[in-house]
Amino acid sequence: MGPRAPPRGWRPRGARRPSPPNSPQGEPTPAPRGRGARATELTLAFRAATDRAVEFQAVAAAQLADPRRFDRLTPAAIAERAEWTEDYAKKMIEFGRELLHGGEGRGSADPV
Repeated sequence: MGPRAPPRGWRPRGARRPSPPNSPQGEPTPAPRGRGARATELTLAFRAATDRAVEFQAVAAAQLADPRRFDRLTPAAIAERAEWTEDYAKKMIEFGRELLHGGEGRGSADPV
């Protein structure tokens, strides 16, 4: 029998834990309160980005379904291309028209 491997996580006395490859050496980690505030900022930023993305998709759907266009698409065609249900495509088209004509729409980026 060969020598046994040391237990997982074991280090010789005085050895330092290796730093992750992408962590800056010598920089202090943020205080827990600071991390919570940063997490809240990131959450709000991601929500805002999601809202903008939904609004962008709604405006695009409304433009594709515009009856003034000779090459307009039906809600069914938009739903197929976007991998949506037809009902959702109709709601997105309506929401996009509200955004185009009224600026802010219903106040929320959720068309449902």
